[in-house]
Amino acid sequence: MITRLTDVPQNLVAFRATGDVTKTDYENVVFPSVKEHLQKKLVLNYLMIVDTPLKNFTIGAWLNDMRLGIMGFAKWHRVAILTHSPGINKFTDTFGVLVPGKYKGFLIDEYDAAVKWASGN
Repeated sequence: MITRLTDVPQNLVAFRATGDVTKTDYENVVFPSVKEHLQKKLVLNYLMIVDTPLKNFTIGAWLNDMRLGIMGFAKWHRVAILTHSPGINKFTDTFGVLVPGKYKGFLIDEYDAAVKWASGN
């Protein structure tokens, strides 16, 4: 399940993934929130807390995650991914070199630092 986090700065759209994550989570929660944000803002600052093993993401969720990356491709500004895995965080940092915007991996307990970084504050 993906839930939207609302206790973040207004220039940041943030989510938490827990339990089983499906394509419907992206379609009902993530896509509408990102679209709404992009209608109001010039850039997309994005934060996702992955508080579930990656094996809990369905194939449909992974496909929609890729689709999300294409949405407003040129508007991605700062992306923070929080996980329990230093390896995933290293992948996030490395992947960020290949696409527009800045990408940074954080550990789950670095939430405050991630929000500050992703929002540019």
